[in-house]
Amino acid sequence: MLRESKEVMDKLVAAGYSNLELIACSSPSELAKDTGLPLEKAEEIVEKARKLSSFGFQTAYDLLKKQVKGRRLISTGSRNVDEILGGGVETGGITEIYGEYGCGKTQMAMQLSVNVQLPPEKGGLTGKAIYIDTEGTFKADRLKRMAVAVGLNPEVALKNVYYARAFSTDHQFILTREALKLVSKENVRLLVVDSLMALFRMEYVGREMLFQRQQKLKEYLSLLQRIASYHDVAVVVTNHVIERPEGSLLEVVRAAGGHVLSHAPLAILYVRKATGNKRIIRVVDSPHLPEREAVFVITDDGIRDP
Repeated sequence: MLRESKEVMDKLVAAGYSNLELIACSSPSELAKDTGLPLEKAEEIVEKARKLSSFGFQTAYDLLKKQVKGRRLISTGSRNVDEILGGGVETGGITEIYGEYGCGKTQMAMQLSVNVQLPPEKGGLTGKAIYIDTEGTFKADRLKRMAVAVGLNPEVALKNVYYARAFSTDHQFILTREALKLVSKENVRLLVVDSLMALFRMEYVGREMLFQRQQKLKEYLSLLQRIASYHDVAVVVTNHVIERPEGSLLEVVRAAGGHVLSHAPLAILYVRKATGNKRIIRVVDSPHLPEREAVFVITDDGIRDP
């Protein structure tokens, strides 16, 4: 156990550093920035945490036992989609959902914000959600309708979703750091960023700004990864597709964000429109899931099977 003064411990907890492993894996400069502690003190705390924690190697067998025991899933509302995801959206990592405008990314994100509140036997984690909206697409009345459809008290369901609108990348960072503090205090099991790249693409325009954008994106993804890994939260980010040049014969649809983003998620999912209210979702990349597709529909009640 880390022994520090009450003032120091309060600052650590307030900044979201609620467990030894998270402190041990942080850099002193990062800890100092987040907590407001002097760099020398942050270096001392990180060094102590590394000595006290199991900061090192373990066997693959021990890792497997931890992963099997700790694996928790949130249902999407569609059995078809849950099946290709191995049961649902997993905690402890980042899941990216990308596609063209109107394909259902936000609908899926809102459905997960409702379903995470359900008990485990109904596909949830009896938890709360944080929703960071960068484009103003979140609709509380839609969430209410989804909650009623799965049997939740709509007022309680709305109170269990912490919502904030981000207006710049700096604001997005601030809100996500606030989310880190919130998950340490509340039973938050889902963090949604809808959409991840919108503000980055708006602020960093042109090739001359690409390096700066990717560096800032890398820092942001590291923050999301910390929230997911050390607090066992399912982080879901939505993303746009890169527009194909006019007249291009290429059929490959890529997500915005480049290589920096492509290496971060636990699963990358591509959603496209089919006929009517039907949508097709495909596992594009994942270290533990095969590439498969599933069909779901967007109904008045939310995400469902056809």
